[in-house]
Order: sequence, then structure tokens, then C-alpha cells
Amino acid sequence: MLGSLRVRLPLVFLAGIVFAAVLTTVVAVKLFQDFARHQALANLSREANGIALLYSQAIKAGFGNTKGGKQNDQAPPTFAAPTLERATGDKIFLVGPGLFPGQGFVGLKHLPADTVDWHSGKSVTFEFTPPGANRTYYAVSNPIVNERTVIGALIVATPKTGVNALVAALVKRLAISLLLGLVGAALLAWYLSRRIVRPVLQLSEAVDAVAAGSRDVAVPTDAPGELGHLSERFAEMAHRLGEVEEMERNFLMSVSHELRTPLTAIRGHVSALLEGVIEDPEQREQSLETVAMETQRLDRLVGDILDLAKLDTHRFTVMTEEVDMAQLLDEAYERYREEAQRRSIDYKQEVRARPVLLSDGDRVLQVVGNLLSNAFHATPDGGCISLELAQQNGTVHVAVEDTGPGIPPEARERLFRPFVSNSSGGTGLGLAIANEISTALGGRIDLESEVGKGSRFELVLPVR
Repeated sequence: MLGSLRVRLPLVFLAGIVFAAVLTTVVAVKLFQDFARHQALANLSREANGIALLYSQAIKAGFGNTKGGKQNDQAPPTFAAPTLERATGDKIFLVGPGLFPGQGFVGLKHLPADTVDWHSGKSVTFEFTPPGANRTYYAVSNPIVNERTVIGALIVATPKTGVNALVAALVKRLAISLLLGLVGAALLAWYLSRRIVRPVLQLSEAVDAVAAGSRDVAVPTDAPGELGHLSERFAEMAHRLGEVEEMERNFLMSVSHELRTPLTAIRGHVSALLEGVIEDPEQREQSLETVAMETQRLDRLVGDILDLAKLDTHRFTVMTEEVDMAQLLDEAYERYREEAQRRSIDYKQEVRARPVLLSDGDRVLQVVGNLLSNAFHATPDGGCISLELAQQNGTVHVAVEDTGPGIPPEARERLFRPFVSNSSGGTGLGLAIANEISTALGGRIDLESEVGKGSRFELVLPVR
């Protein structure tokens, strides 16, 4: 169950949210703790400065001063320490001698002299634990001045637990917010995971169906973004896979048919010769010629099938050499000169350029030979076939044009597939092999045809 994407996806989503929330909470608490401490010390500093100023002004007004060498025994100020503590909510302490002679520390809690360095006359921020207390306090000391003389320091303090209580309250509220956020995130993760995982599961089922042999599979059509693109490509892949399997079946059936035809003819003539059915020497010679012709056809067919198999699996080699295209066309042209004369075909060659390119000469000659062979199979006796060579825009063009029956537009696309032929004498592999070789050489074969007037096949190769 935990290995399912429907479970792992929301868990990962929630884990990321929890990690981010915890990290954010820690940082927020730390920042708030520092802020609360800073605010507490700022308030203490302000209170200490104000209260110390009150006592300094009271001393200047005559309290605790000497006149004529005698102590002034006036009563202390009315703002007694307990009253100030109730007003501020903080503790007030004194470090140093009594402020008002005869009146002691006037309600101020006295601290040891080493609690803080009050002689410097500077305001000091520190932490301490008062005698008899079990809590630590934040404290600010402010000097009490009489006639520019520091006579003591007033300390205003507040417990650290008060500041920590504010932080604890914040943590409590953040925890509640985090819990509510996690509930909302869990619902959102559950919803999003269902939206994301549903098309993935449908694709998984489609993959299982394809693996089981089915090609007509249903894929999600409403998947968003990349999943939608993946669904479209998978549907296209399944469709093409079905086409490939159909082509394989047709290929095997065509191979079986093409092999069976010459084998049947050979078996029939050989059986007739062995059984003595043919006694006339002239007929026997004709039968032997038929056997030889069908054997050659069978040999050519097997060779073409092997070439096509090597091309399909890319197990053929392409050499790189300088190829004199004019000389190559002369060789290809001479191969069919006698057949053209025998069949009264107007066989012409036109060389408009003499390019030399880097390619595989044998492969190029094989393509040109296949195109010429196809043209001679398609052209009736007394027709016309031309072989042309030209160069333009960095490419070499070899065109074979015939006056055969032409090829209808609907048949042109499938003409380069194996075992597709418009003539009865061909194997249907020549154009398929020529097309594969031209692609391997970095070129292509273009076709122009008009029904009833003939066809023009043009090999286009780059000048490298």
C-alpha cells in the first residue's frame, strides 16, 4: 500500500509542507524571542531612565542635601518604590548608599555593590538573579546623579519567564495554525494526487494491455500538461506499433508468396523432367531455361530480402570515398544498353555537370541501378527512358525518367514499402532498398508521376 503512488505522492507533499512549516516556525519563534527580549529591555531602559531621573530631581530639590553642615531631614518623596512597582509592573532595586539620610533606602530593595558596575555612570543591560529569588531577570541599571556625581544606580528588572510566556503563547498559536494548515494541505494533497495519479494509472493499464498484445487501448484524454502530452504520444506509439505488426504480417505473407511462386515453377518443371513427361528435346531445353530463370529470380529475391534486413537493422556499412558521379552514371547506363536495344527503347543519357562527392560509390550505384531496373520494368517496348545528372545548390541530382503507365497519387506513399510493385516482373523490394540506402547516405528520393505519361524518380545527394 505504501508503495503506491497514490499514497506516496500526498505523503511526500505533506512531508515537504511539514518540513517547511517546522523550519518557518523555528525561525519565527527565534525572531519573536529576540524581538520580545529587545522590546522588554527597551521598556526597562525607558522606565529605569525615568525613575532614576525622578530620584535625581528629588535629590536636587533638597531631599538628602546638607545645609550648614547639617543633614536635611525632610521626608522622602511621595513616589515610593512600591507605588512605582505597581505602576510599571516591574521590580525596582538600588545599588549604592542610601539616597536620603535618615530615611534608609526609602522602600527600594538594596542589592550588593558588586551586582553591577554603577560607578561608571552608564546605563547597563544585564541578566541576574536577585538574592532570595529563584528566577532570572532581565535588568537595566541607570545611574542616579547628584550635582554631576553618581551616588548610586537604579535597577529596573522583569522576569525572563514573562518574555518566555509571550513566546509560548506564540508557539501555541503557531501550532494551532500548523495543525489547521496540515489538515487543509492533506485535503489538497489528496485531491491533487487523485488528479495526477488517475491518468498515470490509466496509462499503466494501457501499458499492461499493450504488453499483453492489445493495440487498441484507451488512454486518458483530459490529462493536464506533461501527462496529456505523454498520453498522446503513448496512443500514437500504440497505433504505430499496431501498424508495424501489420506490416510484419504482410511482409511475411509477401515473402512467403514471392518465394512460393518460383519454387512452384521449379518444382513443376523438375518433376516433369524426372518423370519423363517432357520427351521433346526442345521442350526439355525450355523447361531447363525456365528453371534457370526462376532460380535467378529466387536468388535475386533472397539477396534483396537480406539487403533490406541489413538496412532495417543498420547492420550495413557505408564507405566514404571520392565518387566521380559522371563515371558512375556511365557504368550504370552501360548495364542496360543491350536491353534497351533489344526492346527498342529510346535510352538516353544527359550529363549537365561532373561533380565529385564524398560518399559510398557502390551504394550510390546500387540505388541508381534499382531506379533504372524499376524504369525498365515499368516501360513497355518502344518507350523512352532517360538518365540525367545535374548539380545545384550544393546537391547532386540523378534523375531516371520513363514513359511507363505512371503512378496514381494514392499509390505513391506505399510504393517505397517492401513487396509493393506496379509491374509483374519485379520483386517489390528494389525501391524500398533504394529509399533506405539513400537515407543512409544522407539523401532522399523524390517522385514525380502522371498517370498515362510516366514517372520521374530523382536521387538527391549532398556534396560533402
